Amino acid sequence: MIPAASPVLQPSPVDARTEASGDAAVGALSADWRRLWRESVRDPHELLAMLGLEALAGRLSRSAAEQFPLRVPRGFVGRMRHGDASDPLLRQVLPLDDEERLLPGFVLDAVGDTAAGIATGVLRKYQGRALLITTGACAVHCRYCFRRHFPYAGQAASRDGWAGALDAIAQDPTIDEVILSGGDPLSLDTPKLAQLTAALARVPHLKRLRIHTRLPIVLPERVDDALLDWIDGMPWPVAVVVHANHANEFDADVDAAMGRLRGTGATLLNQAVLLRHVNDSVDALAALSERAHAAGVLPYYLHQLDRVQGAVHFEVDDSTALALHDGLSSRLSGYLVPRLVREVPGDTGKRPLTPLRQDPADG
Repeated sequence: MIPAASPVLQPSPVDARTEASGDAAVGALSADWRRLWRESVRDPHELLAMLGLEALAGRLSRSAAEQFPLRVPRGFVGRMRHGDASDPLLRQVLPLDDEERLLPGFVLDAVGDTAAGIATGVLRKYQGRALLITTGACAVHCRYCFRRHFPYAGQAASRDGWAGALDAIAQDPTIDEVILSGGDPLSLDTPKLAQLTAALARVPHLKRLRIHTRLPIVLPERVDDALLDWIDGMPWPVAVVVHANHANEFDADVDAAMGRLRGTGATLLNQAVLLRHVNDSVDALAALSERAHAAGVLPYYLHQLDRVQGAVHFEVDDSTALALHDGLSSRLSGYLVPRLVREVPGDTGKRPLTPLRQDPADG
């Protein structure tokens, strides 16, 4: 079994208020995101039955599912291929017995979050930037998540009404960018987000806001009118960094959500994780970059796996990762090639992966 306590997750959102919209279809979708959240698939056996994959039940891990519960919106399930046990979207969310493998180097805190805390819910890893753990809730539970063991119960920035987090940021004039993270910050209701950013707007040294979120990909209905108004009203330039690992995660609803986000003037970027049997081929990575760009999202980072306990079966070795990135660079225009990086605790930024040996002709 995995010797770790389950993260305490924020309760699912409450019922939505009716939201007016000039587009009736968009308005109906917008008002439904909380209901769709509540209706997410939580039972691994139900998920397999929906996909005609009951034969995979013997591979499920009860202990993994108890400690890090399955959660996946039904719309995201609808993008999975029926009857395909190797579907790349399914692999990202299904709690398999592979998660029970314990190997040296795979730890509970893979990226040094604990050491980076400067206040409740505030992580300070890089010069000029502060990351807020806004919540522990996510619309989807990705099995490779580097914060799957994070102690959210006592470490969400909203725990004391943002007071401690805001004070820590205000006291440090070298912080000019705040990153909203989690969990997923867009799992919070928009008025709660607006309360936070209104307080941040009173900090004179902030110049930029970044939002790290998977919701527009897995639950595009979250991109409703209220959310758009909130982003549009920010006093700083805003970057929305979404997270998709495979081209099949995009569909017409996601495209529409990306278009609406672009309409606020936000910069849209995608960060992906290199995952074994999900996107570990040049074809898959090229398709992801091209599909994201078609939706108006620029490829940003391709992360090597954070070595969190329970995710060993997703790891791609560095030499393979470098070869894949080289193949991607040969195939695509430069602006479609994400940076291949790894997060190393204590580093002052993401560490680019480079060949172990450099050809003298290139030196």
